[in-house]
Amino acid sequence: MTSTSTPPGLARFNTLADPAARAALHEVCASAAWGERLLAARPYAGCEDLYAASDAATAALTATDLAEAMAGHPPIGRPKPGDPTSSREQAGMAGAPDGLKAEMLELNLAYQEKFGHVFLICATGRTGEQMRDAVKERIGNAPEREREIVRTELGKINRIRLARLVDEN
Repeated sequence: MTSTSTPPGLARFNTLADPAARAALHEVCASAAWGERLLAARPYAGCEDLYAASDAATAALTATDLAEAMAGHPPIGRPKPGDPTSSREQAGMAGAPDGLKAEMLELNLAYQEKFGHVFLICATGRTGEQMRDAVKERIGNAPEREREIVRTELGKINRIRLARLVDEN
């Protein structure tokens, strides 16, 4: 049986004043273009509508918009101090051995030197070793291929963060 009522967290998001909704969306994704697209499509009837709008907005990001979105993400293994979101998402690196953390730092720097931006991966639920293996694999990609992988990973991160946003009471 499906419910026709909007979940409470989504209903609250739908009714936020634009500046508050814009700020909440900026916490999800640092791309202003992405946030404006989601803001313009309110109200959402259900969470799937919100996620679909996010996916469409992520797919429509220009290279500049994508760079802006990535600038809001700290390197893997170095979550922003005092930022519970990046700390929670990167929990797989928190308890990693020092050797793995040092290796990840080196890989992050090599990746950033090659592609000009942080290594972006949906880190939720991944171990430090899985993230290390992913950066090792992806560093060999052509820039165009890597940009599309980054876009896909960003979309996954945005969905997780949106779910958390509309699940908050």
